[in-house]
Amino acid sequence: MVKGVEGGDAANHEMTPAMRLMTLQSRHKALDAKITDLQSMPYQNQLLIQRLKKEKLRLKDAIERLKDEMIPDLNA
Repeated sequence: MVKGVEGGDAANHEMTPAMRLMTLQSRHKALDAKITDLQSMPYQNQLLIQRLKKEKLRLKDAIERLKDEMIPDLNA
């Protein structure tokens, strides 16, 4: 039995900033679609919609922070 095989390629799964950005943008877009779907229903779950909107806002903030990290500060 070989030990440590599962963790051997962990470094290969490290996400680059560009990959993290694409993942965050994809999750943001999916949340937007889910919110739109929920809002179109006659009996809306307002609590769920509110939670999803907060999560969408957190993702937007994370996307902006990541973009700022990726783009060098020209004023420096």
